Amino acid sequence: MTQISLTINGTQREIDVEPRRSLVDYLRDDGRLTGTHIGCEHGVCGACTVLIDGAPARSCITYAVACESAEIITLEGLEDDPVISELRTAFHEHHALQCGYCTPGMLISAYDIVTRLPHADENRLRLELSGNLCRCTGYVGIISAINSVLEKHRAVPLTRAPTSEKLGPVGSHRSVPKSKSIKTHGRQTFPPRQQQPATQTQQNDLSGEDWEAVDAQGVELLQSFEVRYSRTTVWRLFENLEEVAHCVPGALLTTTPVNGQAEGEVTIKLGPITSAFSGLVEIERDNENYSAIVRGVGRDPISASRARAIIAYQIHATEDEVSKVSVSVKFLLAGPFAQFSRSGLLRNVADHLTKKFAGNLEALLSGAKVADMADTLDAGKYVRSVLWGRILSFIRRLIGK
Repeated sequence: MTQISLTINGTQREIDVEPRRSLVDYLRDDGRLTGTHIGCEHGVCGACTVLIDGAPARSCITYAVACESAEIITLEGLEDDPVISELRTAFHEHHALQCGYCTPGMLISAYDIVTRLPHADENRLRLELSGNLCRCTGYVGIISAINSVLEKHRAVPLTRAPTSEKLGPVGSHRSVPKSKSIKTHGRQTFPPRQQQPATQTQQNDLSGEDWEAVDAQGVELLQSFEVRYSRTTVWRLFENLEEVAHCVPGALLTTTPVNGQAEGEVTIKLGPITSAFSGLVEIERDNENYSAIVRGVGRDPISASRARAIIAYQIHATEDEVSKVSVSVKFLLAGPFAQFSRSGLLRNVADHLTKKFAGNLEALLSGAKVADMADTLDAGKYVRSVLWGRILSFIRRLIGK
């Protein structure tokens, strides 16, 4: 059991919780806050949405222990809130619910929308609600209800307390503002230092980032590929960050690299969500061992998603002038895109991207034209390709071929 301190609906609590226990299970079973519903338990349907430090988050994929010092607000905590009161009335008037199972999560997301995006149009509303699924209404009534509240307050937008982002909105790592240890199984451990927000205007390096959290809690992907060129040739190409970024669909350097540092952007599309992560990238190279570590931080201002990544790669020499490139990627997401980071399809998508990158790299080395120069990384296309491959494989096994 781990002892943590957090605030739930304005009440501070000191609790003992198993490290593996999700926040939604604690809220419902121990806190008796059953207004938060459990749906898919994979961070996809949005029924379990709550506010963590002021931002909507999936409580089914947020561990309770990750919420040390956080402020949690469930639908019960907004019972007397005037914004939620208006939304409840609007949902009733516009027939925005039927079975009601998705409604708590819808209301939390609607609360976030009307207080954060007072000038949102219908397209933006649908984009913002793409992470909240409803099997009954067809969404028309829900969109109408939220839009009616927005229209009512066009002149004087609704406001709320600013988001503190102590945890990054989905509890991406522990954050302890005051000096305290956390008791775990009779041992005392000290959590990583508090994350400092990284933006291009606030800092020009990544020294203030909590890379320990990325290393300990990030999703890890291991990939390798071979190219038909010597290790020295491949290593020289990897020295050129602009050329390497050129081989990754959706990636672009926006400034010329200076002393191993550059600003860049990665545009990703997944279903209805398109995010452009802009930020900073730094590289540490080890020429003797033909290896390097790349660290990057990016933020998408539209979806409020944030990403941190550590990429380690090494080039190995094999026979016949063939080089093997081994890559380790650890990344940590916060915001709407975080719901996809635990998907089982992610590794299959990474396999497809690795093949595309390897092909582009080899084409670049040979002087040929890089095949894929897409401005946006359409992850959904790779997901569809993976699903179709699985279907074909199943059919072949079924007919014995």
